[in-house]
Amino acid sequence: MPALVSAIIPTYNRARDVRIAVATALAQTYRPIELIVVDDGSTDGTAEALRQEFGDRLRCLAKPNGGVSSARNAGLAAARGEYLALLDSDDEWLPTHVEAQVAFLESHPDFGMVLTDVMRMDAERRDYELYRRREFLPVDGHILPWVLRNPSLAPASAAFRRAVYEDVGGFDETLRTAEDLDFHLRVALRWKVGVVEQPLTRAMRGHDGLSASANTYRDYLAVVEGFVERHADQVRPRDRDAALLMAYARNARGLFHAGEAREALRCAARGTARVRSAQDAAVIWGLYVALVKGAVVRARRLLPGRAGGGPRR
Repeated sequence: MPALVSAIIPTYNRARDVRIAVATALAQTYRPIELIVVDDGSTDGTAEALRQEFGDRLRCLAKPNGGVSSARNAGLAAARGEYLALLDSDDEWLPTHVEAQVAFLESHPDFGMVLTDVMRMDAERRDYELYRRREFLPVDGHILPWVLRNPSLAPASAAFRRAVYEDVGGFDETLRTAEDLDFHLRVALRWKVGVVEQPLTRAMRGHDGLSASANTYRDYLAVVEGFVERHADQVRPRDRDAALLMAYARNARGLFHAGEAREALRCAARGTARVRSAQDAAVIWGLYVALVKGAVVRARRLLPGRAGGGPRR
C-alpha cells in the first residue's frame, strides 16, 4: 500500500485562487493524497465555494484568522500522512509533483525533505522566471552551509517526512514574514535535504502578499541573525560570516528599493564588516555600485523637467 501524503493548503480570502490550487492537488498522479484546506478566517465565502466545487474530496478546517503560520500548523497537526506536503493557496503543482517527491524520499530513506525547482508566475499566472535549486544548493544531503547563504524556501515546493515535523516543529507563529526561511534553516540543521531538478511547482509573486515590504527584509535579517547566534556551536565561523554578509547585502538592496535608504546603508556597512575574502569584497563592491546607481536614478527623477519630477502645471 503506497504511503499516504497529506497536502496542506492554508488560505485567507482567496476563494478564486484556492480553487485553482486545490484542483492541481487533486490532479496529482500519485495516490493516496489527503487534502486539507485550512480556512484562516476568510470572509469571502471560501469554505462554501470549496464545498460546492469539490465536496468531500477535501477536508476544510475553519479557524479564526491568525496568519499563515498558524494555518499551516493547524493543517500539520490534523494531517495523518506519512509524508507532508505544503501548497500555498495562490500556487500550483504540476501533475507529477507529489509522485516525484515521494519517489525521492522512498529511495533516500535517510533524507528528511525534498524540494523541486520552481517556475515563478505573476499575478496573471504568466510564467516569468525559473528558479533552479541547484544554483544555490549544489549538493544533496547536509546543505546547511548553502542554506545559510540563501535561505529561500518556496513552501509549495517542499515535501517532508512526518518525522521531520515531529522533530523540528512547525512554523514560527511569532514571525509575520520569513517564517518559511526559519523553517528551512531548522530542517537543514538536523536533516538531509534533496532536490528534484524539475520545475514541478508554480509559485506566484507580485500578488497581495507581504514579500516586497520593508518589514519582510527586517524579519529576514532577524531570522538569519537569530539562527547563527543560537547555533554558534554548530555553524562554522566562515559559514556564519558568509551567511550574515549575504543577508546584509541582499536586504540592503531590498530596503533601498522599499524606500528605506538610511537603513539600507546601515545594512551595507554591517555586511562590509563581514568581508573575509576577495569574493566577499566583490559582493560588497557590487552592492555599493548598485546603491549608488539607484540613488542617481532617483535623484534624476526629482530634477525639474524630468518625467515624474518637478512641479505640476
